[in-house]
Amino acid sequence: MTEAVTVTQDSFRSSVIDADQPVIVDFWASWCGPCKQMEPVLRDIAEEYDGRATVAKVNVEEERLLASMYQIMSIPALLVFNEGKKVAEFHGKQSKAQLTDALDSLV
Repeated sequence: MTEAVTVTQDSFRSSVIDADQPVIVDFWASWCGPCKQMEPVLRDIAEEYDGRATVAKVNVEEERLLASMYQIMSIPALLVFNEGKKVAEFHGKQSKAQLTDALDSLV
């Protein structure tokens, strides 16, 4: 079973920017209800796209500088990276179809 990768400021470059496949980065917090609702969707995507895309999670409470760098003003915020560049951005609760549509154009 493939799971989301926890990413910190120290591992962001290697896990996201230098990744050899698309990455969805979930900026979240433990107290965020919509963030919790996104967990099963992101878990499904991580499993279905295993080997083709990565789901990464950034806890904004622990990684404030990283959240600030990407101007995260509300959560959940989901940023899609491909070849080191942000190519899509979603805010709030998203459907699985919206996220997989973004990934399908990249894989």
